[in-house]
Amino acid sequence: MTSTTSDNLKALKKKAGFLSISLALFLSILKIIATIYTGSLAIYSSMIDSLSDVLASTVTFFAIRFSTRPASRDFRYGYGKAEAISSLFQSLFIAASGLYVLCDGIIRLRSPEALDDSFIGISIMIISLLLTLALVMFQNHVIKKTNSMALKADSAHYLVDLTTNASIILSLIAIKFYKIYWLDSVIAIVISLYLLHMAYGLLKEAILTLMDQELSDEIRQTVESLIKKQPFTRGIHDLRTRSLGEKFLFEFHLELDEDISLKQAHDYAHITEDEILKTYPNAQVIIHQEPFGAKEERLDDNLC
Repeated sequence: MTSTTSDNLKALKKKAGFLSISLALFLSILKIIATIYTGSLAIYSSMIDSLSDVLASTVTFFAIRFSTRPASRDFRYGYGKAEAISSLFQSLFIAASGLYVLCDGIIRLRSPEALDDSFIGISIMIISLLLTLALVMFQNHVIKKTNSMALKADSAHYLVDLTTNASIILSLIAIKFYKIYWLDSVIAIVISLYLLHMAYGLLKEAILTLMDQELSDEIRQTVESLIKKQPFTRGIHDLRTRSLGEKFLFEFHLELDEDISLKQAHDYAHITEDEILKTYPNAQVIIHQEPFGAKEERLDDNLC
């Protein structure tokens, strides 16, 4: 990957992060107005979620800026895992919001309250839905190009918002025309449970990344296939993979004929690395060359 392309991707990630903060702040203001005018708990729950998004998106923005810093003397793998830390904090924000709304929804379900101006609430929620949809589409575009974990976590918030905004719009329409006041609390409770579910998923992914869980079987099999198809490859073992945020790290032992020169072994390793980088252009590849048939203790033989 060229330096120019890498810089463009970093700029794209930062732009997505800034847009997330701006939209979350704008939507929070809109939903505060809607809550004041309608008294809807469902809108209030969405407002709490948007306020948490402001904080979460701010964390994401600075995590992206930090994670895109080049590797340093003290952090030679780079700062990519700052995104996983960001995702960890975001999951906690979402969980706290979900629990708060869940408790409030259960309390209000016992004594449903009539809503005031539903038309303003419906109008504001439609605006929120359309703006959120535009942001999610842009975020998905950036995620496909950068594989940013922080943006994935941030986009998950707004995917939830799309569902909740649509649900709230439908509930406000039902309340306005059919006076089903308890539906407001039910929608708020459903939203809170969905928030808790999303928080669990984000928390799990962040923890597994920070603990260096292996990449998917599909990625491992692809890498092994790329290595084994080289005509000089006699074997491969001790393949280790992990995520460094937007980058993958691949480490493995490459088995070669024992009678080749050191320079030839070096050239073969570079050919193998270049082949892997064609498929995973932003990866780091570490190769240990060794003679085929060497007797040694292997990681593959000692795994649980």
